[in-house]
Amino acid sequence: MRRLLPAAAATALLALLAAACATPTPLPTRLPPSPAPTAPPVAPPAQPTPPEAAPPAPAGPVTPPTVSGDMVFDAWAADFYPKALKAGIPREVLDREMKGLTPDPRVTARDSRQPEFSQPISTYIKGAVTPGTASKGEQERAEAPQLADIEQKYGVPREILIAIWSRESAFGAIQGDFDVIRSMASLAAQGRRRDFAETELIAALRIIATGQATREQLKGSWAGAMGQTQFIPSAYLSTAVDGDGDGKRDIWNSPADSLASAANLLAKGGWRRGESWAKEVVAPDGFDFSLTEGPKLPPEAWAALGVTRADGLPWDDADKAEEAQLIAPAGAAGPLFLLFPNHFVIRKYNNSVAYALAVGLLADRIAGAPPLVRPWPAEQPLSLADRMTAQRALAALGFNPGTPDGIVGAGTRTALRAYQKARGLTADGYLSPVMVQQLKTESGAS
Repeated sequence: MRRLLPAAAATALLALLAAACATPTPLPTRLPPSPAPTAPPVAPPAQPTPPEAAPPAPAGPVTPPTVSGDMVFDAWAADFYPKALKAGIPREVLDREMKGLTPDPRVTARDSRQPEFSQPISTYIKGAVTPGTASKGEQERAEAPQLADIEQKYGVPREILIAIWSRESAFGAIQGDFDVIRSMASLAAQGRRRDFAETELIAALRIIATGQATREQLKGSWAGAMGQTQFIPSAYLSTAVDGDGDGKRDIWNSPADSLASAANLLAKGGWRRGESWAKEVVAPDGFDFSLTEGPKLPPEAWAALGVTRADGLPWDDADKAEEAQLIAPAGAAGPLFLLFPNHFVIRKYNNSVAYALAVGLLADRIAGAPPLVRPWPAEQPLSLADRMTAQRALAALGFNPGTPDGIVGAGTRTALRAYQKARGLTADGYLSPVMVQQLKTESGAS
């Protein structure tokens, strides 16, 4: 057991924690697929986005060529067509690309699907960070001659870029085969994410209209992410760069363009050159896990609470100067991490703790780091019914998790930590099958 602070010092530190908790730093939003907040300026893309055409002035009534036979889709198309013209999309491009367009039932089905069982974070990480994937990443790193220049220009470690490339498209092998124009039109017509989908559809049409890519090239995921590093159309227009010097921004066929574009996105998102993304840590017996996902403190402040690097090494000067947040993604029994600002920059690519951890840990392995000191535990998936029941039970017991939607996000974990602390339990916010059963029993939920 580690020796903790004397009472007076502990009291002073708890005051610091209270102040930190009072003004938490908001987490960034995901990019892609949803737009990210404005980030600090960095070096502009190597090739500027072509200028937009001046919006034409339509003469007379605007009648879109789309007649799909689906009344909802056709009504949406009739409403969208003048919006696209007003945004500067040439009429001939709209006529050509909208002609014969029909909704894709695969897209609407995937958008509304809620998985019956959630994948535990340990399962996700174990599948993403494997010796084979790390070995493949090392090979790709050695075979990408532009990586050194990309890292020097944008400040993002090459291993982080290789790890993103792995997660997004298996190093370019799996980019998706959905027609981005049709996918975005289908999502827009459905209505749940209309603003997002119409924005991305106009961006995709602008890519075609300006000759940067053809309709046949615009293939991607059902949600519109394209290319080897899965950029949505608006991110392509604003952030994609020419990494191989051929005058094009080809994220479909050029690894250099793809990796440079990912580096530019992270740099624009605030990547801090020379700093860590996260470090595995350990906590002492009796540690107050209600501090997880809470205050952001310098490593020395965490050390005063008994939280130290799992590898036993000292903190370097760059990390000492930053503030970090403690997380226990698989509960107190799993590995613990201090998250530095660069972790949250990765989450601007995909706002998921699991995704950012997978990218960072895979990057560390590609760079030659050993496995985690504390391995991921075996976790049991929770059904959608159990997750929603736990949320309803927390609400019934006076701990508000937000809308019971079956998604165990920050709101649910915060409510669960408050419940656990009030009951004298380890307040790590981890929803296990045992915790679900205890909540059901105490609340009388079924």
